[in-house]
Amino acid sequence: MSAGTSLRTRLLPPLLVGVAALLLWQAVVVLGRVATFVLPSPLAIAGAFGGVAGDVARAAAATGTTAAVGLLAGSVAGIAAAALAARSRLLDEVLSPLSAAANALPIVVLAPVFNAMFGSTSPVPRRLVVAVAVFFPVFVNTARGLRRVDPVHAELVRALAVSGWAVTRHVRLPGAVPFVTTGLRLAAPLSVIAAVVAEYFGGLQDGLGSRITSAASATAYPRAWAYVLGAVALGLAFHLAALLVERLLAPTTRRSR
Repeated sequence: MSAGTSLRTRLLPPLLVGVAALLLWQAVVVLGRVATFVLPSPLAIAGAFGGVAGDVARAAAATGTTAAVGLLAGSVAGIAAAALAARSRLLDEVLSPLSAAANALPIVVLAPVFNAMFGSTSPVPRRLVVAVAVFFPVFVNTARGLRRVDPVHAELVRALAVSGWAVTRHVRLPGAVPFVTTGLRLAAPLSVIAAVVAEYFGGLQDGLGSRITSAASATAYPRAWAYVLGAVALGLAFHLAALLVERLLAPTTRRSR
Protein backbone atom coordinates (compact mmCIF):
# COMPACT_ATOMS: atom_id res chain seq x y z
CA MET A 1 0.00 0.00 0.00
CA SER A 2 1.44 3.38 -1.05
CA ALA A 3 1.84 6.32 1.32
CA GLY A 4 -0.86 8.28 -0.53
CA THR A 5 -3.32 5.40 -0.33
CA SER A 6 -2.56 4.90 3.35
CA LEU A 7 -3.12 8.60 4.05
CA ARG A 8 -6.45 8.57 2.20
CA THR A 9 -7.51 5.46 4.10
CA ARG A 10 -6.78 7.17 7.41
CA LEU A 11 -8.38 10.52 6.53
CA LEU A 12 -11.48 9.35 4.67
CA PRO A 13 -13.43 7.80 7.61
CA PRO A 14 -13.17 10.83 9.94
CA LEU A 15 -14.00 13.18 7.05
CA LEU A 16 -17.10 11.16 6.17
CA VAL A 17 -18.17 11.08 9.82
CA GLY A 18 -17.63 14.84 10.09
CA VAL A 19 -19.69 15.58 6.97
CA ALA A 20 -22.47 13.26 8.19
CA ALA A 21 -22.47 14.99 11.60
CA LEU A 22 -22.75 18.43 9.97
CA LEU A 23 -25.63 17.28 7.74
CA LEU A 24 -27.42 15.79 10.75
CA TRP A 25 -26.82 18.98 12.73
CA GLN A 26 -28.27 21.10 9.91
CA ALA A 27 -31.30 18.81 9.58
CA VAL A 28 -32.01 18.83 13.32
CA VAL A 29 -31.84 22.62 13.53
CA VAL A 30 -33.99 23.22 10.42
CA LEU A 31 -36.57 20.46 10.83
CA GLY A 32 -36.75 20.87 14.59
CA ARG A 33 -36.91 24.66 14.31
CA VAL A 34 -34.28 25.02 17.00
CA ALA A 35 -33.84 28.61 18.12
CA THR A 36 -30.59 30.31 17.13
CA PHE A 37 -29.69 31.13 20.71
CA VAL A 38 -29.95 27.42 21.54
CA LEU A 39 -27.98 26.08 18.59
CA PRO A 40 -27.24 27.90 15.31
CA SER A 41 -27.11 25.84 12.13
CA PRO A 42 -23.78 25.03 10.44
CA LEU A 43 -24.77 27.21 7.46
CA ALA A 44 -25.47 30.16 9.76
CA ILE A 45 -22.13 29.66 11.50
CA ALA A 46 -20.33 29.40 8.15
CA GLY A 47 -21.95 32.63 6.99
CA ALA A 48 -20.94 34.41 10.20
CA PHE A 49 -17.42 33.00 9.94
CA GLY A 50 -17.05 34.40 6.43
CA GLY A 51 -17.91 37.86 7.74
CA VAL A 52 -15.40 37.83 10.61
CA ALA A 53 -12.69 35.52 9.24
CA GLY A 54 -10.00 38.20 9.54
CA ASP A 55 -10.93 38.99 13.14
CA VAL A 56 -11.05 35.27 13.97
CA ALA A 57 -7.51 34.90 12.62
CA ARG A 58 -6.24 37.86 14.67
CA ALA A 59 -7.96 36.61 17.83
CA ALA A 60 -6.62 33.10 17.21
CA ALA A 61 -3.11 34.54 16.86
CA ALA A 62 -3.44 36.30 20.24
CA THR A 63 -4.83 33.21 21.96
CA GLY A 64 -2.29 30.99 20.22
CA THR A 65 0.58 33.15 21.47
CA THR A 66 -0.72 32.91 25.02
CA ALA A 67 -1.15 29.15 24.70
CA ALA A 68 2.28 28.63 23.11
CA VAL A 69 4.17 30.64 25.73
CA GLY A 70 2.29 28.97 28.58
CA LEU A 71 2.76 25.53 27.01
CA LEU A 72 6.50 26.07 26.66
CA ALA A 73 6.88 27.39 30.22
CA GLY A 74 4.72 24.68 31.78
CA SER A 75 6.41 21.91 29.80
CA VAL A 76 9.92 23.04 30.72
CA ALA A 77 8.88 23.32 34.37
CA GLY A 78 7.20 19.89 34.26
CA ILE A 79 10.23 18.18 32.71
CA ALA A 80 12.63 19.88 35.14
CA ALA A 81 10.48 18.95 38.14
CA ALA A 82 10.23 15.36 36.92
CA ALA A 83 14.02 15.18 36.56
CA LEU A 84 14.42 16.41 40.14
CA ALA A 85 11.80 13.96 41.39
CA ALA A 86 13.59 11.09 39.64
CA ARG A 87 16.82 12.02 41.39
CA SER A 88 15.43 12.22 44.92
CA ARG A 89 12.69 10.28 46.67
CA LEU A 90 12.16 13.20 49.06
CA LEU A 91 11.64 15.62 46.18
CA ASP A 92 9.32 13.12 44.52
CA GLU A 93 7.21 12.93 47.67
CA VAL A 94 7.04 16.74 47.77
CA LEU A 95 6.55 17.53 44.07
CA SER A 96 3.99 14.83 43.25
CA PRO A 97 1.28 16.05 45.65
CA LEU A 98 2.07 19.68 44.79
CA SER A 99 1.58 18.97 41.09
CA ALA A 100 -1.68 17.17 41.84
CA ALA A 101 -2.85 20.15 43.90
CA ALA A 102 -1.97 22.53 41.06
CA ASN A 103 -3.93 20.33 38.67
CA ALA A 104 -6.95 20.43 40.98
CA LEU A 105 -7.05 24.24 40.98
CA PRO A 106 -9.84 25.39 38.63
CA ILE A 107 -9.02 28.01 36.00
CA VAL A 108 -11.96 30.11 37.22
CA VAL A 109 -10.03 30.58 40.47
CA LEU A 110 -6.55 31.04 39.02
CA ALA A 111 -7.40 33.60 36.35
CA PRO A 112 -8.87 36.30 38.64
CA VAL A 113 -6.09 35.79 41.21
CA PHE A 114 -3.33 36.16 38.61
CA ASN A 115 -5.12 39.18 37.12
CA ALA A 116 -5.09 40.83 40.54
CA MET A 117 -1.43 39.97 41.09
CA PHE A 118 0.03 41.00 37.73
CA GLY A 119 -2.58 43.37 36.31
CA SER A 120 -5.43 42.63 33.96
CA THR A 121 -3.75 44.48 31.08
CA SER A 122 -0.71 42.19 31.16
CA PRO A 123 -0.49 38.94 29.18
CA VAL A 124 1.35 37.32 32.12
CA PRO A 125 -1.77 36.12 34.05
CA ARG A 126 -3.18 34.16 31.12
CA ARG A 127 0.18 32.61 30.32
CA LEU A 128 0.60 31.56 33.93
CA VAL A 129 -2.85 29.94 33.87
CA VAL A 130 -1.82 27.93 30.82
CA ALA A 131 1.53 26.98 32.37
CA VAL A 132 -0.17 25.69 35.53
CA ALA A 133 -2.72 23.75 33.46
CA VAL A 134 -0.13 21.95 31.32
CA PHE A 135 2.42 21.34 34.09
CA PHE A 136 0.65 18.29 35.54
CA PRO A 137 0.31 16.06 32.43
CA VAL A 138 3.91 16.79 31.39
CA PHE A 139 5.27 16.21 34.90
CA VAL A 140 3.37 12.96 35.48
CA ASN A 141 4.24 11.41 32.12
CA THR A 142 7.88 12.51 32.21
CA ALA A 143 8.32 11.25 35.78
CA ARG A 144 6.87 7.88 34.77
CA GLY A 145 9.29 7.64 31.87
CA LEU A 146 12.30 8.64 33.96
CA ARG A 147 11.55 5.85 36.43
CA ARG A 148 11.45 3.19 33.69
CA VAL A 149 15.15 2.53 33.21
CA ASP A 150 16.21 -0.59 31.35
CA PRO A 151 17.81 -2.97 33.91
CA VAL A 152 20.77 -3.52 31.58
CA HIS A 153 21.39 0.21 31.34
CA ALA A 154 21.00 0.62 35.09
CA GLU A 155 23.54 -2.12 35.75
CA LEU A 156 25.95 -0.61 33.23
CA VAL A 157 25.89 2.89 34.72
CA ARG A 158 26.36 1.44 38.21
CA ALA A 159 29.37 -0.55 37.00
CA LEU A 160 30.86 2.56 35.40
CA ALA A 161 30.11 4.69 38.48
CA VAL A 162 28.36 7.30 36.35
CA SER A 163 27.22 10.39 38.26
CA GLY A 164 23.53 10.97 38.91
CA TRP A 165 22.97 13.87 36.52
CA ALA A 166 24.90 12.08 33.77
CA VAL A 167 22.57 9.10 34.21
CA THR A 168 19.56 11.39 33.95
CA ARG A 169 20.90 13.10 30.84
CA HIS A 170 22.24 10.11 28.90
CA VAL A 171 20.06 7.24 30.12
CA ARG A 172 16.82 8.38 31.75
CA LEU A 173 15.86 11.30 29.50
CA PRO A 174 16.39 9.51 26.15
CA GLY A 175 14.37 6.56 27.43
CA ALA A 176 11.65 8.89 28.68
CA VAL A 177 11.15 10.67 25.33
CA PRO A 178 7.99 8.68 24.41
CA PHE A 179 6.48 9.58 27.79
CA VAL A 180 7.45 13.24 27.39
CA THR A 181 5.81 13.41 23.96
CA THR A 182 2.70 11.73 25.35
CA GLY A 183 2.53 14.45 27.99
CA LEU A 184 2.96 17.10 25.29
CA ARG A 185 0.16 15.58 23.20
CA LEU A 186 -2.14 15.85 26.20
CA ALA A 187 -0.93 19.31 27.15
CA ALA A 188 -1.02 20.93 23.68
CA PRO A 189 -4.82 21.12 23.19
CA LEU A 190 -5.24 21.67 26.92
CA SER A 191 -3.14 24.83 26.61
CA VAL A 192 -5.62 26.25 24.08
CA ILE A 193 -8.58 25.41 26.33
CA ALA A 194 -6.87 27.06 29.31
CA ALA A 195 -6.00 30.17 27.28
CA VAL A 196 -9.56 30.57 25.97
CA VAL A 197 -11.15 30.07 29.40
CA ALA A 198 -8.67 32.48 31.04
CA GLU A 199 -9.77 35.16 28.56
CA TYR A 200 -13.30 35.04 29.96
CA PHE A 201 -12.14 36.80 33.13
CA GLY A 202 -11.25 40.26 31.87
CA GLY A 203 -7.91 41.52 30.73
CA LEU A 204 -6.91 42.27 27.16
CA GLN A 205 -9.88 41.89 24.79
CA ASP A 206 -7.88 40.46 21.91
CA GLY A 207 -8.36 36.70 22.16
CA LEU A 208 -10.96 34.16 21.14
CA GLY A 209 -12.40 33.84 24.65
CA SER A 210 -13.21 37.53 24.93
CA ARG A 211 -14.64 37.55 21.39
CA ILE A 212 -16.93 34.61 22.20
CA THR A 213 -18.14 36.35 25.36
CA SER A 214 -18.72 39.65 23.53
CA ALA A 215 -20.65 38.04 20.67
CA ALA A 216 -22.80 35.95 23.01
CA SER A 217 -23.57 39.03 25.14
CA ALA A 218 -24.75 40.81 22.00
CA THR A 219 -26.95 37.77 21.12
CA ALA A 220 -24.88 37.26 17.94
CA TYR A 221 -24.81 33.51 18.48
CA PRO A 222 -23.69 32.43 14.99
CA ARG A 223 -20.76 34.86 15.31
CA ALA A 224 -19.94 33.45 18.75
CA TRP A 225 -19.87 29.96 17.25
CA ALA A 226 -17.61 31.27 14.48
CA TYR A 227 -15.06 32.19 17.15
CA VAL A 228 -15.62 28.77 18.75
CA LEU A 229 -14.74 27.28 15.35
CA GLY A 230 -11.53 29.30 15.43
CA ALA A 231 -10.73 27.86 18.86
CA VAL A 232 -11.35 24.33 17.57
CA ALA A 233 -9.02 24.92 14.63
CA LEU A 234 -6.37 26.34 16.97
CA GLY A 235 -6.63 23.33 19.28
CA LEU A 236 -6.26 20.96 16.32
CA ALA A 237 -3.21 22.91 15.12
CA PHE A 238 -1.57 22.55 18.53
CA HIS A 239 -2.39 18.84 18.57
CA LEU A 240 -0.84 18.37 15.13
CA ALA A 241 2.23 20.33 16.23
CA ALA A 242 2.63 17.96 19.20
CA LEU A 243 2.33 14.97 16.86
CA LEU A 244 5.01 16.51 14.64
CA VAL A 245 7.33 16.93 17.63
CA GLU A 246 6.70 13.30 18.56
CA ARG A 247 7.56 12.16 15.04
CA LEU A 248 10.71 14.28 14.93
CA LEU A 249 11.89 12.84 18.26
CA ALA A 250 11.13 9.23 17.29
CA PRO A 251 14.56 8.68 15.62
CA THR A 252 16.24 9.93 18.80
CA THR A 253 14.29 7.38 20.80
CA ARG A 254 15.30 4.58 18.46
CA ARG A 255 18.96 5.59 18.61
CA SER A 256 18.86 5.61 22.42
CA ARG A 257 17.82 1.95 22.33
